[in-house]
Amino acid sequence: MPESDNKQADASGRDWKHELSPNQYKVLREHATEYPGTSPLNGEKRTGTYRCAGCGQPLYASATKYESGSGWPSFWEPLPGAVETTTDYKLAYPRTEVHCAACKGHLGHVFDDGPEPTGKRYCMNGIAMTFVPGEKAD
Repeated sequence: MPESDNKQADASGRDWKHELSPNQYKVLREHATEYPGTSPLNGEKRTGTYRCAGCGQPLYASATKYESGSGWPSFWEPLPGAVETTTDYKLAYPRTEVHCAACKGHLGHVFDDGPEPTGKRYCMNGIAMTFVPGEKAD
């Protein structure tokens, strides 16, 4: 792989730029944010599992999705071990960034203004996920 393309691949050697759409690449690998209200997953109401669009890791059960009014798919709890967090200082205040635990792709951010039982709002970029209807999350 040419030196200039090294940032496209991760430590596993996956060439994300060729595996993802340009917009998925921007969000998952470059930490961009999709425009609010643009994801078809906002209106998804079926039972199933939300998975990482990069690697297929199960992330959220549909039972934890709720309408937050934010314009992005929101969940009150991820599946056990599905995500990791880091502190993001890109704005004037620190935010908690959410990543796929398997491929480290950027998914969105988590905030402390969600519903019970967790009080969390996992505000995810829909383009960073896929939905598998009828799939029971483990």
